[in-house]
Amino acid sequence: MKTKAEISVDVFNKGFNCAQAVLTSHCEEYNLLDDIGKKIYCGFGGGMGHIGGICGAVSGGIMLIGLKYGKNKDLDNESKEKTYKLVKEYTDKFKNEFGSINCTELVKYDLSKEEELVKARNSGVFKEICPLLVKRSVELIEEIIET
Repeated sequence: MKTKAEISVDVFNKGFNCAQAVLTSHCEEYNLLDDIGKKIYCGFGGGMGHIGGICGAVSGGIMLIGLKYGKNKDLDNESKEKTYKLVKEYTDKFKNEFGSINCTELVKYDLSKEEELVKARNSGVFKEICPLLVKRSVELIEEIIET
């Protein structure tokens, strides 16, 4: 049986972006339809629609924390604070391991520029680095959610 981290890499390797891959590895657990999850998170790849901001794997992880602990009632500020605390813990761990949570810094290409995006695709960075980021994102989230 595959781990959720392995499932996320499989989803990524089928052509979905980092955020979609991270999130959909947990859709069933949070009663989110897989196809709806993929649609919602489609714009988060490439650091938010190829603008090179926060890595999609990180965005997906943050969304998973929100699905598990996020505030959904007016006066539930405890959930909001817990979510923020866990997001900080998660992003700190990711940053400590990879040096950044920013897509441009992680892949070493400015994806907001068409010529850099083409270079990134041709370099194989999306096949070499991104699956590792997706896998580790899910693993880190599972460590944080379990504690």
